[in-house]
Amino acid sequence: AYKKFSALLPKEERENACSVRVPKGQILTLPELRANPFQDRMCWVFSTSEEEDDSMSFEDFLEMLSVFSDSATSDIKSYYAFRIFDFDDDGILDKKDLEKLVNCLTGQGEESRLSNAEMEQLIQKILEESDIDKDGIINLSEFRLVVSRSPDF
Repeated sequence: AYKKFSALLPKEERENACSVRVPKGQILTLPELRANPFQDRMCWVFSTSEEEDDSMSFEDFLEMLSVFSDSATSDIKSYYAFRIFDFDDDGILDKKDLEKLVNCLTGQGEESRLSNAEMEQLIQKILEESDIDKDGIINLSEFRLVVSRSPDF
């Protein structure tokens, strides 16, 4: 992990990699993130930058790698997935979050974009399957229950 992180830095900064922040643009060059539709959200969720520029310290980077490793528990994975999917950071997945989630998964291009009716139908189906208390939103507990039913998650 240290080698991968320090390789993102200019050569003159590599020996101080533990005390330097890597800019978001460099983090996004990683093959694991390059094609990920949630790359921006992942940087936002894992970055501890006080400037809110989504840059990462080595500790941030290590946490991100550990969450997505095979050894991470499903509780940890589901917690961070929930945070990544909670686009407005309000602690719930509402219809707007679900719409953004679907758009990320289906692509942003005109040819892949769902019609309003298709989007509404899909969001209703997601809520039917996930919204246990029928309050129109998915909270972390409900999300974890859905994830627990998906062994491939």
